[in-house]
Amino acid sequence: MKKVGIEIGLRNIAEYLSSEGCSVHEISGPMIDNLSRLGNLDVIVTSGMDTDMLGHSTTKTKTPVLNVSGLTPEEVKSLIDRQMK
Repeated sequence: MKKVGIEIGLRNIAEYLSSEGCSVHEISGPMIDNLSRLGNLDVIVTSGMDTDMLGHSTTKTKTPVLNVSGLTPEEVKSLIDRQMK
């Protein structure tokens, strides 16, 4: 089972991924404040709010972080599947 961290505010994506068999963990607050939990996840899904104007994020983690702004839940699932191959 894929362990997916989901930024609060992406409820529709969280519900879809859960219905598709993913273990969904909601991430609240800035990602920098959640670093201890992030390493236990397979992938992190964000809306891109933790990025600057150039699209860079300063959060350091070995867990892949996916900016899914503008994507449908189905597209997010497909992106996660490709990331985890």
